[in-house]
Amino acid sequence: MGREDSHYRPEGVDGRNSGPSTSGGATGRVRIPGVSPAGHPGPAAGSAPVGRAAGPADPGRYGTAPADPGRYGAAPADPGRYGAAPADPGRYGTAPADPGRYGTAPADPGRYGAAPADPGRYGVAPADPGRYGTAPAGPADPRGRGTAPGRPADAGPTAPVSWPGSDATGIPVSPPVPPYGAAPAPPTPPARPRRGRLVALLATVLVLVLAGVGLAVVRPGPVAGWLGSEAGSPTADARPPEPDPPAVLAGPDANAPQPTPEGVRAALQPLVGAAALGERVHVSVADVVTGQELYGAGQDTPTVPASVTKLATGVAVLAARGPAYRIPTRAVAGANPGEVVLVGGGDPTLAVDKNGFYPGAARLDDLAAQVRKALGGTAPTRVIVDSSGFTGPVYEPGWDADIPTGGFGAAITALMTDGARRNAAEARRTAEDTNHAAERVPQPDLTAGRQFARLLGLPGDVQVKRGSAPAAASASAAGAPAPGSELGKVESLPVVRLVDIMISDSDNVIAEAMARQVALAKGKPASFAGGAAATDQVLGELGLPADEITLADGSGLSRTNRISPSLLTDLITLAGNGSHPELAAIFGGLPVGGWSGTLDGRYQASVTKAGAGVVRAKTGTLTGVNAIAGLVTTADGRLLTFAVLTDRTPGGSLDATRQALDRISSALARCGCR
Repeated sequence: MGREDSHYRPEGVDGRNSGPSTSGGATGRVRIPGVSPAGHPGPAAGSAPVGRAAGPADPGRYGTAPADPGRYGAAPADPGRYGAAPADPGRYGTAPADPGRYGTAPADPGRYGAAPADPGRYGVAPADPGRYGTAPAGPADPRGRGTAPGRPADAGPTAPVSWPGSDATGIPVSPPVPPYGAAPAPPTPPARPRRGRLVALLATVLVLVLAGVGLAVVRPGPVAGWLGSEAGSPTADARPPEPDPPAVLAGPDANAPQPTPEGVRAALQPLVGAAALGERVHVSVADVVTGQELYGAGQDTPTVPASVTKLATGVAVLAARGPAYRIPTRAVAGANPGEVVLVGGGDPTLAVDKNGFYPGAARLDDLAAQVRKALGGTAPTRVIVDSSGFTGPVYEPGWDADIPTGGFGAAITALMTDGARRNAAEARRTAEDTNHAAERVPQPDLTAGRQFARLLGLPGDVQVKRGSAPAAASASAAGAPAPGSELGKVESLPVVRLVDIMISDSDNVIAEAMARQVALAKGKPASFAGGAAATDQVLGELGLPADEITLADGSGLSRTNRISPSLLTDLITLAGNGSHPELAAIFGGLPVGGWSGTLDGRYQASVTKAGAGVVRAKTGTLTGVNAIAGLVTTADGRLLTFAVLTDRTPGGSLDATRQALDRISSALARCGCR
């Protein structure tokens, strides 16, 4: 079966009731009696529902710009913005060190500045500095939409990280790590065989563009640059630059007929009652261009979303931080000469060296070189790690007990390398075989500190402890940097790329780091609770019904998360209708049915093959929970958004449940539904 996107165990789900399921065709914003999730006693003041009527869409919906039927036509909304995804949207370049991954060169600090974006990705013009700053999501909806009610904040920005079984001193000492050394480069895996259906798939990926811009899909080109990689040094066997990628698919048809609620109901009603889906099946289908709801069955009922939660996390961090934002990792001078404090900013992809798990990531060896230069003749004597940027527990209380050791989760700290993987090189070699599971270190910040100490030339048995960076001093001893002064800084890949990786690989650790970036941007504690509250707030500011989402984490590993299907289709519509171009980046990493990511092995059966190449969606899986939400093109070329969430599936039916889910989206792909 395909790569597991979240966390799967052969045990039951708690199946908390969130309200009765309804069924039928398109409906308006019907409040489900008795549904008021914890933390959301009621809608925010002025929180009018976001136009899910069966009739024509409200022109004022999702902002001030009306829905324009031409947005998905041949003419792009903004030729300089967000071009189409490459033919294989799950990949990030054409010649990475590992063909299944994202690129090879370290991040280029000049990206998102004057250098133009790669023509194979989000348009050819450079990012507009006015669009992608670090400003928060913005004011509340001008129609009077209030901000989302937030849950109570936890201990606060200065509360310490909570570690299971911490010692009495509160300053754990890092355990030994293997001797530092450059790991051998992983062997180049055999080329992925080209499938016989390649041409057919590509010919049908008609609307799997970065939604809302209407540009043609193009063959993958030299995309590593815009994603944050810098050009490597020329080598003797370097290939000549690849020419600009030609368009291979036409854009979606702006004049494609819209399905009717009656037609969609006729296509889906026989499928949503499949036994493999269990007793709680909640569905929402809407038209992306107009926002009209076309079908609903329990569509407003908060349901366990599993990894589909990452769509909400991705939209929130793109809105709150902006696609161009980079997460810093800093080194500052300690209180005593030779002391170096490594300050984590929350970059989960930080690498030790060029052999890191996430190619193109910021690297500790680069930071160590900066520190040695800044120290001049002063020899480093000690490394202290400051991971106080994140607070609260390192594991979410709602996670299954085996997640910390199961390979899909990790202790979430503000400082870590390679997503807390113990052996990055091995994890890269085995990623596809293990569904991206890998052994994680129990204290990622201390492990990173020891790795950094070795890079600075300190002996292997040196103790690394947690501490705080001193406040910057105005003066220092002759020849020594002042305490608190910055000795060096490296920055992560841009948020847009981190979101791509998070969604394509369903990376839970990146998701939790992104939720904390939302919290920091909104002035909340960078914790599980703070990230969840901040995500609620940002979605409310975007005009989404925040009373239909209750989060405990950013990854979807927690079984206490609840999201309604209609909120997901509203969210996808918002990202795809062009009113918030920065949110269109959410679509770059979405797996394609029968082609990439968690949908690679799906849409193969005769009853689902209509969805191959034309369904692009995020999946979610926990034991007893199966979900899928994304985009699909009808047989007439109309772009729809759909979400199907079910959280009481029968045991032992994973393959049957997935096929039942895929039949729903395939039915939309197969019909004009008019």
